[in-house]
Amino acid sequence: MTNIPKSVGIIFKHDFEPAKRECQRLKDWFKERGINVYTEEMTSSPALNQFLEEETIIPDTVDWVVVLGGDGTLLGAARKVGRYGLPILGINLGGLGFLTEIPLKRLYKDIEKFVTGEITIETRLMLQASILRNSEEKCRFSVLNDVVINKGALARIVDLMVSIDGRFLTTFRADGLIISTPTGSTGYNLSAGGPIIYPDLEALILAPICPFTLTHRPIILPDKSVIEIEMGENSEQVTLTFDGQVGFDLITNDRVIISKSEKKLKLIKSPGQDYFDILRTKLKWGESSYNETNR
Repeated sequence: MTNIPKSVGIIFKHDFEPAKRECQRLKDWFKERGINVYTEEMTSSPALNQFLEEETIIPDTVDWVVVLGGDGTLLGAARKVGRYGLPILGINLGGLGFLTEIPLKRLYKDIEKFVTGEITIETRLMLQASILRNSEEKCRFSVLNDVVINKGALARIVDLMVSIDGRFLTTFRADGLIISTPTGSTGYNLSAGGPIIYPDLEALILAPICPFTLTHRPIILPDKSVIEIEMGENSEQVTLTFDGQVGFDLITNDRVIISKSEKKLKLIKSPGQDYFDILRTKLKWGESSYNETNR
């Protein structure tokens, strides 16, 4: 794909000096090549019960957006600019990330290729989640990774009545419930025993957190599914979180409606990085067998 940018946005990690310094260096680098630059610092996570999607000062007319930070910073950027359909390039300032694939040491080598048009874009499914209270919509967000219903540390098990496309599935008695995209399948979903799904597939994952009934297992659903979750009695100290960064307090009889978003994230892929390479590195696959062989 040939897409030499005329303007780019840079979003960098909040209150992180290395990200601020690298943002200025990258801004100067782009300007030397005649590319207009807009920058924005990612603020700290919004307060609990913030109802509106986050605004951004980066215009929707830029050709693509560079994110300096880690996967958390990119998730926040996805909520800000993903709805514009802008391609996002993730630069990891720490270790390797699932979303921010490119390490800082390769930044300028790789970004030179992107500027000259050597660019591959991968489309990722996003979720749309809304909360209905007495038939009134109280909150709506689009997310890239997951929507999670979770009880407080000292709260009792919660009852979650789940329907798929208007058909009753079951009542989960559990510590919570994770609804994940394939992109988010390597996050909380994986910790809760859910499957890893290749990130550009179109599917939804429903995974209970510590279910009371051990036969309740994760389910993979078609991307066209509409998931409705009704909060049971005594739903106290229960929070709905979006990508683990934005939260909303739930009460008894609240309904959470989750479906595939009309928005999709466009993620610029690293030319030298394969998804299976990332899995092996992040999940340390094969290390024990390799070490045993080479003792």
